[in-house]
Amino acid sequence: MNRTVAIHQPNFLPWLGYFDKIARSDVFIFLDDVQFPKTGGVWCNRVRLRSGDQARWVTGPIKRAFHGVRAINEIEWADEQPWRSKLLKTLTATYSRAPFYKETMAWLEPLVLAPESNLARYNSAMIKAIAAQIGLRYDHCVTSSSLGCDGQGSDLLINLTRRVGGTRYLCGGGASGYQDDEAFARAGVSLAYQGFRHPVYPQAGGGDFLPGLSIVDSLANVGRAGVRALLAVE
Repeated sequence: MNRTVAIHQPNFLPWLGYFDKIARSDVFIFLDDVQFPKTGGVWCNRVRLRSGDQARWVTGPIKRAFHGVRAINEIEWADEQPWRSKLLKTLTATYSRAPFYKETMAWLEPLVLAPESNLARYNSAMIKAIAAQIGLRYDHCVTSSSLGCDGQGSDLLINLTRRVGGTRYLCGGGASGYQDDEAFARAGVSLAYQGFRHPVYPQAGGGDFLPGLSIVDSLANVGRAGVRALLAVE
């Protein structure tokens, strides 16, 4: 019997496809002990929201005054900046006319305002709380830092999968460019490509549908039951 493992960095208010991975895995590993890029924006501290007929980046500022490299689970939010309250204002400006905005913010606002300063812990707690709200299990979520595996690239993914008893690795659509499929085969780990097809739903504001936005977009527009239906969770 296959035991499917999905592995992903702890992203910031991630998109629907992220939660599809959580729903389809027997074990979901937050990849929290790999290097955080020294410069540039990454999905761990930024995400896209709808602004009119365009997708707009929203970023949570982090403390970058450090030397050398740090792992994701060593990154701290720049808490001297009131970014949490600014994010709530942005969500209000963006989604206040969406049909499920009030219902969503009733439980999402306390999560956004959570005082956790560590990026990885903040994001993973947020992800698990959202999963619970839409009826997904989250007790199968663990952190890579708790598993003590070595390696880089495909070797690390294989080691993590095997450490939790996995026999199959669930990979995203963009994995083929860097993933060594033969290494998985040699290790006795089969591959399952996610193949997530983004569902289309009504978005407040009209215009063409914009895919790949934060799950907040779908929650505000179709609600928790609607998101669960979009993910086709039984």
